[in-house]
Amino acid sequence: MNKIEKRENYSNQTFEEIKHIDENGIEYWYARELMKNFGYKDWRYFDAVIEKAKIACQNAGINDVDHFVVNNKMVEIGSGAKRQQKDFIKEI
Repeated sequence: MNKIEKRENYSNQTFEEIKHIDENGIEYWYARELMKNFGYKDWRYFDAVIEKAKIACQNAGINDVDHFVVNNKMVEIGSGAKRQQKDFIKEI
């Protein structure tokens, strides 16, 4: 199984379609939505990339929490119950 599927029709429009804007007009994206645009099929692979990027920030003396905000949210699972799902928010 490939970790990344090749994106044939990549465009900036896909980023505009998944962009969110908070009450202060700040644009942000959810990592779980971004992963699909980057061609990742499975969260565990994209999460590993995010963890490496956080380490790279730390090694460069950059505070990673300024760039990778954890946003755990409750999602419904098949039985109708809810569970917490890890996600990140990236602001611009």
